[in-house]
Amino acid sequence: MGTPGSIEIKHFKEVREEHNYTQTEFADLLGIKNSTADIERGRTKLSGKVVAELLRQFGINPLWLFGDSGQKYLQLSKGDVSPKVVTVDSADNENIVMVNQKAAAGYPHNVQDVEWYHQLPAFDIPLPEFRNATYRGFQIEGDSMLPNYRPNEWVLGKAVAGLEEASNNRVYVVVLYDSVLVKKLQKLPDPSKVLLISYNEEYLPIEVNVNEIQELWQVNSKLTFNLDNPSESGLFRELQESMEDLKRELRTFKKVQ
Repeated sequence: MGTPGSIEIKHFKEVREEHNYTQTEFADLLGIKNSTADIERGRTKLSGKVVAELLRQFGINPLWLFGDSGQKYLQLSKGDVSPKVVTVDSADNENIVMVNQKAAAGYPHNVQDVEWYHQLPAFDIPLPEFRNATYRGFQIEGDSMLPNYRPNEWVLGKAVAGLEEASNNRVYVVVLYDSVLVKKLQKLPDPSKVLLISYNEEYLPIEVNVNEIQELWQVNSKLTFNLDNPSESGLFRELQESMEDLKRELRTFKKVQ
C-alpha cells in the first residue's frame, strides 16, 4: 500500500488531473467503487486492475507509474497480445504458471500484477517442446468446447506476441478484460474484429474487437485425468450418436411435412 507522498500515488493523481477528471469521475472510468480519494490518500492499494486500465485507456507505462522508467506513455498497437508478466524459477528459467477456474475469474484484472502471480502454482516441463517459448496452463470451465475439451481438464498454451501470428481455426486461450475463454479463433475481413467459436454447437460464435484482447495463448497440449473411466467416455459417444440420429429424424420429418 502506498503513502500520499509515494511516487505511484503522485503519478496516479498527476494522470487524473492532467485529463481534468474529478476523483469520482476518474473512479467511474477506472471501475473503482466510490472515488479515487482513498488511493490518493494512500489508504487503498493501487491494484493491478487499475494499472491495466491506465495502460489501456491512456497508454500509461506501468514502469513509469511506479518510478522505474522515465517514459510516461507506451505506444499501444492493436493486436499486441503478448504476456504481461513472465515468471521464473530460482535459476531464472521461465516456468509454467497454472491458472485454475477460480483464479481465472481474477486473471483479467490482475494480468499485470506481478505479486498476484505468486499465489499460483508453477512448474517446468523438461521437454524440448516446451523450450524457447513462454507457456501458461488454464483449466477448462463449462461444456462449450465439448467433446474435444472437457470440464476440469487443463490446456497448455504457448504465448502469442501479436494477433498477426494467430492462425485461423486454431484453439486459443483468449484473455479479455472481463473473462478468460478457450475458443477456436477465426479472423474476419474486418481486421479490427475476430470470431471466437465453440466446438459445442449449442453455443453461438462470439465476435470481439481486437483491442479487447489482453493476451492470447495458442493451445497445443492438454492434461486430462479421465483415462481410468472409459465407460463414461463411451456413454458420452453413445449420447452423441443418439443426438445425431434424432437430428436426422427431425430433418426427415420436416421434409415430409
